[in-house]
Amino acid sequence: MVAAEGKGPIVLVGAGNMGGAMLSGWLKSGMAGSDFLVLDPGPSPAMSALMAEHGVQHATAAPAGTIASILLLAVKPQVMDAVLPPLKSLVGPQAVVVSVAAGKTLSFLEAHLGACAMVRAMPNTPAMIGRGVTGAFANARVTDDARAAVHAMLAVSGPVEWVDAEEKIDAVTAVSGSGPAYVFHLVECMAEAGRKAGLPADLAMRLARETVSGAGELLHRSPDDAATLRKNVTSPGGTTAAALSVLMADDGMQPLFDKAIEAARRRAEELAG
Repeated sequence: MVAAEGKGPIVLVGAGNMGGAMLSGWLKSGMAGSDFLVLDPGPSPAMSALMAEHGVQHATAAPAGTIASILLLAVKPQVMDAVLPPLKSLVGPQAVVVSVAAGKTLSFLEAHLGACAMVRAMPNTPAMIGRGVTGAFANARVTDDARAAVHAMLAVSGPVEWVDAEEKIDAVTAVSGSGPAYVFHLVECMAEAGRKAGLPADLAMRLARETVSGAGELLHRSPDDAATLRKNVTSPGGTTAAALSVLMADDGMQPLFDKAIEAARRRAEELAG
């Protein structure tokens, strides 16, 4: 998906962790750098180099008269009040606003940008390697064509799952938006447990890292669900079963994840205000 001929650029506001990951994915997929205008006062050296390599226009403010085809907001929710007012002039009658800011509702965005076609989306950082997943919700002003265009753009980074109610985006944020950090912390925990079991710290980290990434790839490629794959490697009375008796106990991983996901979902709601 690229900006249509004769229409304005895809304006990306914020090229930090998430915005940068998405832009990297789009450029690696073959989207033309000339389709983009990135507004960011201080991109990283690596991001600056990537934009220069692909001919992406970069500025701290949009040139006068710019009207976006898609205005993609990828800044932290805490700075939205300051960032949004100067962007209102970029939103023409055909523009679609796409926000990936956790917690910020469509009504909040409309208060700053006016009533227009809007999508709340929540991607995650594996977008930079084309292995992300995005949850999305569109308001009633988003036409079928506009939704298809946004879907195609988000799908460059991985599957896109649309939800039927805006409040479900907060749960998406808690599960998949923040989810990569949970997996990375799992690696840290496994490595530390291995160190305590007597392995050199660097070896324990290598084993944990490759185990988690390999298991993830197996899950990605296999037609079997997670429960089946778990059962396939769990021999009755074996070492895996011994470990799972702890992890799957009443006070094991499930209640811990229940609390973690709920804490993230509540925080997303708090960021709405």
